[in-house]
Amino acid sequence: MKFRRLSLLLLSAIMVFVLAACGGGNGNSGNGGKAESTDKPVTEATNAAKETAAPDDGVLDHSKPLKLTVFSTTANYAGPQTGWFAKVIKDKFNIELDIVASNLTGGDTKISAMMASGDLGDIIVFGDDKNHYPNAIKGKLLLDWTQDGLLDKYGTDIMKQFPKAVEKAKVAFGGGSAVYGIGNSVATNPSGPSEGKDMTWGPDLRWDLYQQIGAPEIKTIEDYLLVLKKMQELEPKNEQGKKTYAFSLWSDWDGNYKMTLAKQFANMLGYDEIPDTAVYVKADEEKYYDFLSEDSWYMKSLKLYYEANQMGLLDPDSLTQKFDDVVAKYKDGRMLFSWFPWLGAANYNTAERTAEGKGFALVPFKDELMYSTGFNVYGGNGIISIGAKAKEPARIMEFLNWMYTPEGAMLSAGSGTAVPNGPKGLTWDIDNNGQPVVTDFGWKAYTDQQNTQVPEEFGGGDYYYGSNQMNFSFVVPAMENPETSEPYDHNLWKTTLERNPSKLDSDWRAKMGVLTAKEYFEKNNLLAVAPQGFTGKEPLIMDKTLEQKNKQIGTVIQQISWKMVFAKNQAEFDKLNKEMHDKVNGLGYADVIEFSVKKAEELFEARKSVK
Repeated sequence: MKFRRLSLLLLSAIMVFVLAACGGGNGNSGNGGKAESTDKPVTEATNAAKETAAPDDGVLDHSKPLKLTVFSTTANYAGPQTGWFAKVIKDKFNIELDIVASNLTGGDTKISAMMASGDLGDIIVFGDDKNHYPNAIKGKLLLDWTQDGLLDKYGTDIMKQFPKAVEKAKVAFGGGSAVYGIGNSVATNPSGPSEGKDMTWGPDLRWDLYQQIGAPEIKTIEDYLLVLKKMQELEPKNEQGKKTYAFSLWSDWDGNYKMTLAKQFANMLGYDEIPDTAVYVKADEEKYYDFLSEDSWYMKSLKLYYEANQMGLLDPDSLTQKFDDVVAKYKDGRMLFSWFPWLGAANYNTAERTAEGKGFALVPFKDELMYSTGFNVYGGNGIISIGAKAKEPARIMEFLNWMYTPEGAMLSAGSGTAVPNGPKGLTWDIDNNGQPVVTDFGWKAYTDQQNTQVPEEFGGGDYYYGSNQMNFSFVVPAMENPETSEPYDHNLWKTTLERNPSKLDSDWRAKMGVLTAKEYFEKNNLLAVAPQGFTGKEPLIMDKTLEQKNKQIGTVIQQISWKMVFAKNQAEFDKLNKEMHDKVNGLGYADVIEFSVKKAEELFEARKSVK
């Protein structure tokens, strides 16, 4: 949503460079400009679309199984889609999915290899629209959805419900006419906070232990350390005798830039990063700051984790473990703090524990101002596309369109952000009053996903791995379903909020004076809502030289950040801090900052489009 038109001369030069880079196997390494209206997908893709076009009545033949490769840069699972989601799409579309996850197999190196091969698969999920997506367009690796009326015939619900998302796709990346993908978490609501019952961030603590130490007031983020130390002393080991920690970090989400888990506290103060830049931007004001500055909560977070490590609060496995290892530790009761409700509470808060009053819950600090993502009629920066060499693109378009319909959204709303609703008749249903309601099995599945076995008639396997493993949220779960007049998210249904609360929920609600975490921030005017707009212009992008500098800088920041957290003492911490600043300054950090400020200004312009 941050855009600036390039001159035709510069655009042409960059296009030539990127196309050459793609041919040489480096097509992932940056943006070469936006697609012009003359760009067309490869002939093979055009022929494929014609060959699989349906009759004029729009009815497609589903008699033959269609096996699709989904290349997802955000997925945390690789292999065949199994379980309940696999059964639904097999029964409805005779489609089978095989997930290829770059997160698990080489990261950017895997993306580079896929792009160099000239075939990204049948469906592609991009985590953002900054680098790989524009490069894939330039390399003619993506199908134009407007070819042979593909979107008009089989994307009717997308066209009708989310026209602005289509408009953005054309203007920002399609030269004004082509559509190479559509954004994630799209909505029909123009404004307001888009989160569900919980916000994206916490902080959440083991509520039961926090109460046992007297529930001391927490004024600042730094105050959590002493509170967490007292909690650790109260419960130094879990039920299996393994040591407990406040923080357990993982590196497999870092990508090729900063340490991912050093940005979360900025979000709790009303700021968020512009991806692949060096600035954090205020949600509801035209303010930004350099994330390597002394006052930045990136740098303060490194210091906080360093001090936590000195106090014995930081899991020493943080240097080597993966996200799944951390999830297991939450399940086993070894963690005391969670940045996200979908991490701590989602994995520790079983029905048995919450009935005893145990579990994670929001424990805010006095100065907290929660960053909130507003509803986005243009769609988010995550993108889902169809590959240029895709098999039967008409059937793929039909499938993707369905994911944006009430039926598709009701099934998987939350994928990528929360626990999905799952199949009607199994995890939820419509009651006698016409209201959606979670079933007893549904509550079990939502609270203990990996240990809940799904009946064979619904696909079998456990509930977690049966979910849509593309890791892409099609519509915002908090958006209202026109068929039920309730949000898609089961956590926000009236029947859910009125359901008998657990001992944990009752205690938290009584002490906080609200029913949900979101209500707490709304009631106390502690939300900073970021409007999700669009400038109506092509986005400003880095040139190849600056992008290379940025990558080198990002690698330095990431590597030294981890060293700072595990520094032996303050002297070593300070030495590493100086080393990091000296190195990035020598690599051209000032140029990155200059570009980053322009992106912030572009963002401010985009926000003005939201009324």
